[in-house]
Amino acid sequence: MRRVALKIAYIGTNFHGYQRQLGYPTVEKELIYALKNVGIIDNMWDAHYSVAGRTDKGVHAIGNVISFLTDQKIHINQLNGLLPDDIKIIGLLDPAPDDFKVRFPETRLYKYIYPINPYFQPLNIAKMIKTAQIFKGTHNYRNFSKSNEKSAYRTVTNVELINNNDYLLFNVEGKSFLWHMVRKMIAALIRVGQDNLDEKDIKLLLTNKNLREKIRLKPAPAEGLILTDLKYNNIKIEEDSYAKNKIIQVLEEKYLIHKQKMETDKQLIKLLK
Repeated sequence: MRRVALKIAYIGTNFHGYQRQLGYPTVEKELIYALKNVGIIDNMWDAHYSVAGRTDKGVHAIGNVISFLTDQKIHINQLNGLLPDDIKIIGLLDPAPDDFKVRFPETRLYKYIYPINPYFQPLNIAKMIKTAQIFKGTHNYRNFSKSNEKSAYRTVTNVELINNNDYLLFNVEGKSFLWHMVRKMIAALIRVGQDNLDEKDIKLLLTNKNLREKIRLKPAPAEGLILTDLKYNNIKIEEDSYAKNKIIQVLEEKYLIHKQKMETDKQLIKLLK
């Protein structure tokens, strides 16, 4: 038996998150079905199966990684033929080091897309960019999480906000994150841009005081979040261009549908005015 690692890309829209949940469609359910179907694993326990990121409902990924033990040869195209169009294996590390710990990358990189609504009051983007730097470093993120972790201290190495006129692009990087942490960070910065919060509020939220009831942070919508990359020391997962192109084709088809809906909504607003 040898350890292998697979890089996974998926469009999270139609899934109830990554992790298997009885009665719900999930990314993990589809992956395990494919792996068992071709005899690569018999069960998750014996295969020492593990995943780097258990993304929430609606969250997308192009860089999630799973790892397991097997004695079978891996054929990416064969597995992808058993997966739905919105999930594809896009990379393979075979073999992976015996001591490879998929759950503990050195860096996790997320991107968040926030569309700028031209019908709403403009955001104070300069204020948002300045305030975003407060998140850098090690802080207590209990107020930015849904769960009560034993230790809520996390280190964020980079928070970047780029104004692309039609949308804001947030880049958030760190070793590990709490549940809903990234989406609540984005939500807080949006409220800063709306002048509902300011720098001192963010600094206060990053202390060990429980302020969840006083300053309620609803996570930013999951649909805008992408797990883009996981970096491991001295590990490089070889990507498969054919597999990547397959999921790109799906996204290109979806783009036209979304674009049509957006332009139709704009016309409806214009006509009603």
